[in-house]
This record gives sequence, C-alpha cells and structure tokens, in this order.
Amino acid sequence: MSDDYQRVEAHDCPMSTCAAPAGSPCRTTKGKVAIQYHTARFRLVPSLAKTLNVPTPPVRKPGTTWVELPRPVGAGAEPSGHVRIGYARASTARQSLDTQLDSLAAAGVTRVFSEKISTRATKRPELEKAVTLACELRASGVGVTLVVHEHKRLGRGIDLATLAEELRACGVGLEFLTGELQGSHDPGGVVFTVLAALSGMEREYIRDRTLEGHESARKRGKAIGGASVTDDTMLAMALQMRGQELSLREIAAKLVITKGAKKGQHPSPATVMRLLREHDEQTAAAPVAVGE
Repeated sequence: MSDDYQRVEAHDCPMSTCAAPAGSPCRTTKGKVAIQYHTARFRLVPSLAKTLNVPTPPVRKPGTTWVELPRPVGAGAEPSGHVRIGYARASTARQSLDTQLDSLAAAGVTRVFSEKISTRATKRPELEKAVTLACELRASGVGVTLVVHEHKRLGRGIDLATLAEELRACGVGLEFLTGELQGSHDPGGVVFTVLAALSGMEREYIRDRTLEGHESARKRGKAIGGASVTDDTMLAMALQMRGQELSLREIAAKLVITKGAKKGQHPSPATVMRLLREHDEQTAAAPVAVGE
C-alpha cells in the first residue's frame, strides 16, 4: 500500500547497524538511504509481518546520503482536530479570483493562499506556502486537507501528480470543490493518479487539435484570429508616414479603422507594427523580376 512506509517509519529501526529513528528511512552501513526497509523494522507493523520486503519510496530518495528527518509528533496517534487550507490561482493579472474565493468561503475555508501566476511557472510562492503550512500542521498531529476550487488551479498531468506525492508524503488530503475531480481524494490513490494523468493529456489533446485546425485553415487561405482592422489603404498611409520617420505610436494616432466593430477608432501601435512587418516580409519573399 502507498502508506506502508509511513507505518514502518512510525517505529525506530531495531537493527543496531541502522538504528534509524522514527520518521526517517532505514540507512545502510555506508550512510546511504536504504533501498528497502530492514525486515526487523517493518515486521513491527502487524499487517506487514509476513511481507517479504517493503521498498523505500522515491520521496525518501533511496541511494542518497542519509540524514535524520524530524520525528513525527505522536507517531501512530489519530489526528487531533482538522484544518482545511485553501488555495486559489488565476493565470493572469486580469483574471478575477472572486469565484474561487467565494467558493472556498462557502465551503468553510478561512485560511486561503492566493496568487495570479501561470500554471507553467516553475515556482508558485503562495502554493509552496500553503503546502509547507499544511505539512507542518500535519506533523503536529492535526488532520489537514488542502482545498481547491478546481484541480486545474493546481496543475495538470505530471505537475499535479508531483504535488500529490508531496502531500501524500506529509499525510495531507486533497479536496476539489468542482470540476472533473470534484470531491475528497487520497493523493496517493490509484484512481486519483490516473485522473491526474488524464487531465494532462486533455491539455495536449486540445492544443494539438487547435494547431491542426489552424494549419488546415491556412491551407485554405483563411485568416487565423479575429477580424482584421487593417486594409490596403491603411497600409499605404502607414508606409508613407514611416517614410517620414514617424514613430509607431504617432502613425497609429493618425490612422483610423474604417470597418468592423472598431470602426472610427485608432489601431494600436502593435497592430501598425504587425501590418508593416507583414508587408516587409512579403516584399522580401517576392521574386525579383528579370531585368531589374
């Protein structure tokens, strides 16, 4: 079972050559983390008495230099009380956290960590703070659950599975208030692991289908994205003003959109830059006529 190592580590290792204290993995005579727990130790757990071996989980980094880890407070004792810690995240500064925060408040969560940062960011400070606090509270003997509006706020695929492993190692539960994984989960459970992997595949599937659709549209000569606000007249005027050495901002302020929902407005400097760049690229790619 996924929590076998925690039950084994609730006891000191009786092997004189190891003597690892409760809370730490077994060690070899060379001072490395053992690949598996010593038989004399895991047999102290009644349900494992007849087991042939209990492997040391990856979270303990078997084969690395052994260091003593903090002893569990009240090892083997039932959690006293329960704490629910919330986490909310939006991908951009423009997105609102209100829906997530309201959802967490309605679920009775009062301690919430929130941030506006992309899922692809390698470090999410507020999430790290939430997980650290959750693990510290669990180590003190309190039951802890990390509550999130939807699993996508934590991540997908391998990122979600990695976080789940960290929570499982600390004995912290997970709860999602809505979405595909709605409900309470054992982060180390097989069902959760499979669903987390599928959520990562979903993102890749959507991305691949979108790219295929874009490529198909390009082959048919269709434009990608929203309706264009530029035309040949605007290009001609932009080229003329560029020849007068005006800045993109100055050019944009003198141009007017003549069609669509933005009719009468000025294009953005970025639109002018894209218009001129596409013209330059097409001009550079055009074949030179013979005799020129």
